[in-house]
Amino acid sequence: MQNILDNIVRKKIEEVRSLYIQRPCFDESIQNRTYTRSLVSNINRANSPGIIAEFKRQSPSKGIISTIKQPLEVVKQYEKAGAVAASILTDELFFGGTLNDIISLRDQVNLPILRKDFIIDKIQIDQAAAAGADIILLIASILTKEEIYDFTSHAHQIGLEVLLEVHDVKELEKACTEVDLLGVNNRDLKTFDIDYDRSIKLLDMIDNHFISISESGLSDTAVVSHLYQKGFKGFLMGENFMKHAAPGVACKTFIDQLR
Repeated sequence: MQNILDNIVRKKIEEVRSLYIQRPCFDESIQNRTYTRSLVSNINRANSPGIIAEFKRQSPSKGIISTIKQPLEVVKQYEKAGAVAASILTDELFFGGTLNDIISLRDQVNLPILRKDFIIDKIQIDQAAAAGADIILLIASILTKEEIYDFTSHAHQIGLEVLLEVHDVKELEKACTEVDLLGVNNRDLKTFDIDYDRSIKLLDMIDNHFISISESGLSDTAVVSHLYQKGFKGFLMGENFMKHAAPGVACKTFIDQLR
């Protein structure tokens, strides 16, 4: 029986196949990148929990979360609020995103931009760089250890940082030392259930050289502060902000309460 993740990956295989048929040339856009925005640097400079604030319109588990059409004003507000990066969902069918969201932001904000999607092929990494992303998300559950190393090397060659997402020990064993950030997703991508203890359970097994990120299901400043004290440096949050009419205000209130 197929789960949500299986359905998403099946769609991604179709999208990648279509990309190769179209044969777009990303080389010029990649070579003309003039900005350098680093999530690693922003987190290392922060002396408080680093919030990676997400722009997300919908999800398979929650349906429509926000009817805000354009991300620019929201991400500008995230930047003013003190977020360390913006995460942009670019999957269209399941999350209502688009790569054009990143294109609309790349010259307008100073925040590093994470392309959050389901990457299964190098051409999607080129596509992310050409659009203006600074970081890509790799999901260990849909990649082999060899693919994670290969995709990470390719991303670095074209100037992108890599956030590798894991859910359990088996996936953690796929991590290569070259990835820049290691995220623990509190959400099971097969069922979309949330388990806040997932981050704590895996933290002791994560090598100290990784910058650790806790992802999904976070809405309580006490939980974030606790995870920060335990060793997590970054926190990827989307729905908790986007469910408000003014996501940037919600983000600022959350960050202010953490300080």
